[in-house]
Amino acid sequence: MSSDTEVAIRATHLAKAYKLYDTPGDWMKQQLLGSEERPYYKSFWALKDISFEVRRGTSIGIVGRNGCGKSTLLQIVCGMTRPTKGEIWVKGRVAPVLALGATFDYEGTGRENVLIGGAILGLKRREILDKFDSIAEFAGVGDFMERPLKQYSMGMRMRLAFAICAHIEADILIVDEALAVGDMAFQKRCVAWINNFRRTGTLLFVSHSTSELSQLCEQAIWIDDGRVREAGDVTDVARAYHRSTLFERDDMKRFAVA
Repeated sequence: MSSDTEVAIRATHLAKAYKLYDTPGDWMKQQLLGSEERPYYKSFWALKDISFEVRRGTSIGIVGRNGCGKSTLLQIVCGMTRPTKGEIWVKGRVAPVLALGATFDYEGTGRENVLIGGAILGLKRREILDKFDSIAEFAGVGDFMERPLKQYSMGMRMRLAFAICAHIEADILIVDEALAVGDMAFQKRCVAWINNFRRTGTLLFVSHSTSELSQLCEQAIWIDDGRVREAGDVTDVARAYHRSTLFERDDMKRFAVA
């Protein structure tokens, strides 16, 4: 195990369970009468046993099918939710594109959300105002900056979140599928900025695209059914994941023919 001075993120046997209720009445029964021995819910384990370390200055990609637990893991790292079991240790200022987008006020304008988002990520008001023009230019939403976020598309909201995160001088950048939104010009801008950030910062990057992982990351973690299925060199992990998805497609084709 690496020393704490070398580590940016350390996860130890992380597990996360969500309580699923069949009816609103079951939720009420749980509050009044329920216990661990007599629950009125079913547990869904999004993560079952996840352990890994991210060394400072390293770029780590996370890959896996929808529903495997990737987003839940990022939410734990960002501090949006707590693990049911295990421990998470994060050192440094975090810029979480996923988490910041989730905190936006849809009734507020883009400008107002820049001020709020910057404050959430630790910037003082004067710092945000000094960086505002640069944030607006990076986001590229034009006159929509003065309009309520409820008029934004999902892509525009994520562009704004990425632009704010790109201006807070973070130690750790956490990106969840943000490059899948926006036009090609914006995607290229993001990739160029991430490549520059990687020179000194730590990157945790989630994508379904193995080509993006190979382009931006040195190592990768493949999560399957809430567990680490493979971890190591990004090329090896991406190849194994890609091969697995090809096998699944072949199985689906055979099932469809049958």
